[in-house]
Amino acid sequence: MYVAHLTLQDFRSYESAEIALDPGISAFLGPNGQGKTNLVEAIGYVALHGSHRVSTDAPLVRHGAQRAIVRAGIVRDERKALVELEINPGRANRARLNRSPVQRPREVLGMLRTVLFAPEDLVLVKGDPGERRRFLDELLTVRAPRFAGVRSDYDRVLKQRNALLKSAAAHRRAPGPEVLSTLDVWDTHLARTGAELLGARLELVALLEPLVAKAYAALAPSGAAVLEYRSSVDITELSTDRAQLAEALLKGMAETRRNELERGVSLVGPHRDELLLRLGDLPARGYASHGESWSFALALRLASYELLRSDGDDPVLILDDVFAELDTGRRNRLAELVAQAEQVLITAAVPEDVPERLSGAAYEVANGEVTRVR
Repeated sequence: MYVAHLTLQDFRSYESAEIALDPGISAFLGPNGQGKTNLVEAIGYVALHGSHRVSTDAPLVRHGAQRAIVRAGIVRDERKALVELEINPGRANRARLNRSPVQRPREVLGMLRTVLFAPEDLVLVKGDPGERRRFLDELLTVRAPRFAGVRSDYDRVLKQRNALLKSAAAHRRAPGPEVLSTLDVWDTHLARTGAELLGARLELVALLEPLVAKAYAALAPSGAAVLEYRSSVDITELSTDRAQLAEALLKGMAETRRNELERGVSLVGPHRDELLLRLGDLPARGYASHGESWSFALALRLASYELLRSDGDDPVLILDDVFAELDTGRRNRLAELVAQAEQVLITAAVPEDVPERLSGAAYEVANGEVTRVR
């Protein structure tokens, strides 16, 4: 799998851009602030329908424009596909596949798979639990696009349930039978959608753990990377059977209902869970050095890449200004680990930031122009 060409219209700093790409390694080079990251961000957006830099679509549209368009020509198993996304902040986004409109943008999810390494990845280790939940859920969606719908359904149910709890808490009196009956309905919905998401996360962590341990050992001279999923309900004696997980969630909601009604918020469910990262017996967050944190973050991305490869497709690897953050040893080890990918896209301020092992095509990015120089 690789991206053969990229077209941008009013995306970030680009009024328009047209770039032809080849398999193998390509580097976008130029001073900071010239738009290198904008290019790989657009490719990542095609894969995930979201940005690794911002949580909303509005900053992706060039100032003064009403919409942005990202169009990617994708080659997969020698078959070509053209995916177009129209980004409309405040309105519904649109998508086309091979120039034909699709009903919902998420119908084109899965056409392109990417794994993106970026300086922002440090938050996977040092940030709050929401960052690690997002990491798991995005990887789930890349592997199985239907999880975009599962996540959307869960978020919708959670929003409705929280609104009911908040309303009950605001009245500062015991809720009546009508409120409790409605809450029972939302409990059932939350347990059903939550069990699907929770079960998938547990299965994913089981697959990732040995891959993360292997990748960390390849990057760091010492220490053992360990993953542990900690749920808001007791799952120690449970399998990933969705019915069992739904029962556990219902039990957890019943046990915390009084507290939830007092606080006006849902306290049980996948939105409260945590992916714990450990180096040996110690939590990485708060104990890992800067270099160890970087190695752990890189190991999570490398493990994602290996897992996606095992599904049958080489995802496109994107390394956004990563090498400048690494010491020489980690830089060279990472280069060795990714060099054989079918397509690697790199951004760097200067050519010297790109390891010799990753020499390939080069593009100069300056003043809104992208020019191939090698």
